[in-house]
Amino acid sequence: MEDIVIVGAGPCGLSAAAELQDQGFNPLLFEKENVGYSISRYPVNMQFFSTAPNLEIAGIPFITPNDKPSRLEALNYYRIVSERRGLRIRRYEAVTAVEKEGDAFRVTSVGRSGQPSYTHARKVVIATGYFDHPNRIGIPGENHAHVSHFFTEAHPYAGTRVVVIGGSNSAVDAALEMERVGAKVTVVYRGESVSANIKPWVRPIFDSCAAKGRIDLRLRSSVVEIGYDQVTVERVQEADSADGRTEVVRETLPADFVLALTGFRPDRAFLRSMGIDAPDGIIPPKHDPETMETNVPGLYLAGVVSTGRDANEIFIESGRYHGRKIAAHLAAQRTV
Repeated sequence: MEDIVIVGAGPCGLSAAAELQDQGFNPLLFEKENVGYSISRYPVNMQFFSTAPNLEIAGIPFITPNDKPSRLEALNYYRIVSERRGLRIRRYEAVTAVEKEGDAFRVTSVGRSGQPSYTHARKVVIATGYFDHPNRIGIPGENHAHVSHFFTEAHPYAGTRVVVIGGSNSAVDAALEMERVGAKVTVVYRGESVSANIKPWVRPIFDSCAAKGRIDLRLRSSVVEIGYDQVTVERVQEADSADGRTEVVRETLPADFVLALTGFRPDRAFLRSMGIDAPDGIIPPKHDPETMETNVPGLYLAGVVSTGRDANEIFIESGRYHGRKIAAHLAAQRTV
């Protein structure tokens, strides 16, 4: 019987494990890929918005000569944290179920053999993140092979026509990288302008590219259908009248590839399967924000999985402190 199982070995899961270690526990972590998997899915050349001190966990300094750490630096850092702390991690073993059994839990996991394994634990912390579950648009053609919700690097798109759906940091970064390698990039976004949260050192560069026509920016627009070599876009524009009416104009744009960079969401169905009150939408899963314990006694949340708002509202900077609350709560129970 394990004292504590943590599902997920990303920054927030690792932070929770370290905080629990500091309280005398020895948690077991399950990770369906490897340490920091979500970060490994970030674009190869990505630079964090946060400074290194805001990404630190486990009392281990994040040393970098750069103002903003890179993806590679973050992967190295979190791997080093797991090694220095001697964390017990079952890599490439996905948790498929967490079931309450009396005062404990049965955790079902599946490794590469495909055969289920069972681990019993007194407490469970869910720190699964959200990066595997993109916000789907729900339009015809979204499942075509040339459509992706992830961007890794620009080279595969060199010399091609790419439509980027979205107006956040991920969309803007991808558009700029692809433009630099010679892709003909069109950014389609429903807003009046791209997000106000674009990194301040990136925004002027993107605005300049759009103003000079190096990137085709289509605002107040939505992709409504994806074909094999084109997309259909609807654009809202002012009607030719004096009463302020608008009209919707439909057009087709050539597209060899489509990047639907529309954000991600936690897997609420997985939480509900455990008995957690976790409705879809903006309402957070039911939990005590002071202890991170859910409506299922002994079952805790750490990181972005605890939010119901924009996933960016809980990231490493704030999610890294959830483990401290959990560890304090469990340590207090042990001394009662």
